[in-house]
Amino acid sequence: MRVVSVNTGAVRPLRIGSRNVVSAIGKAAVSGPVAVMPLGLLGDEQADLSVHGGLDKAVYAYPLEHYARWEAQRSQQGASLFSEALPMGFMGENLTIHGLLETEVWIGDLLHFPGCSLRVTAPREPCYKFNAVMGLRDAGRLMMEELCPGFYLSVAQPGPIEAGQAFTLEPGTRGLRVSEAFAAKRLKHLR
Repeated sequence: MRVVSVNTGAVRPLRIGSRNVVSAIGKAAVSGPVAVMPLGLLGDEQADLSVHGGLDKAVYAYPLEHYARWEAQRSQQGASLFSEALPMGFMGENLTIHGLLETEVWIGDLLHFPGCSLRVTAPREPCYKFNAVMGLRDAGRLMMEELCPGFYLSVAQPGPIEAGQAFTLEPGTRGLRVSEAFAAKRLKHLR
């Protein structure tokens, strides 16, 4: 398991239809070590603290393994003129990771990086801003159907993190997988 990319972003306007909203979903890869603090990565912002950020959602991780699926969806639905590779951070994630999927990680598991430790707290829930950035009206629905939300992390031990680092997983109580927690939220939305 490794960190492919560390991504940060600033709050800025996002045009959705005829209106402007603010969002920090646009993350970009940064090079070198980045400080991980109790409320997230140094240089990263969140626009709506009622659903992003805070102690339990300080960092958002997304598996690189899902990127090919999104690239294909965007190409098939005309959101992209050709099959293009999406840049790291495109999903709004702070950490693009490889080797750990939502079906393999439980709420409460601890991820140990060389300079910090992060605890898995919840799956991400997609919103209308995600649909707009993806260029797919039903991107959130697709994320829910395919159970590929990524997951939020709290900061158990602050410190530096950078792309290329390997990390290990320390099992928590193993009560609920991230994919199971997300599936339960999906059922709630369907009712």
